[in-house]
Amino acid sequence: MHEARTVVYPEFLDQAVEAACNGKKRGAGLWGEWLLPLRPGNSVSGWFGYAVKRAQANDKNFPRVTPHYLRHTAASLAISVGANVNALHHMLGNASAAMTPDRYADLFEDDLDAVSAALYKARTKHT
Repeated sequence: MHEARTVVYPEFLDQAVEAACNGKKRGAGLWGEWLLPLRPGNSVSGWFGYAVKRAQANDKNFPRVTPHYLRHTAASLAISVGANVNALHHMLGNASAAMTPDRYADLFEDDLDAVSAALYKARTKHT
């Protein structure tokens, strides 16, 4: 649970991270003024829970989310778009790559359509 992980982020976050770095010294935190990194804490009454409550105060339709929900969603989306399961297993820190798709491969509505389209494309390529 508290093992070191390598976490990647998509290129579209570069601009936000660059803006967060602007004017900060090397080694400074990106968000907040704290000297220590954010800890997982309590997802209901800690910093994450308060951030969710602020979002819900601004948008009554904003759902209750937890870090675990976000982890599950990120993993499911990555699998849905064809992420390498072994790489994903390392990013998530799972004990085994075999458990990763079993735990996170939620079926999205268009996944079966994507399989059908891929089969059609492969078939027409060879006819």
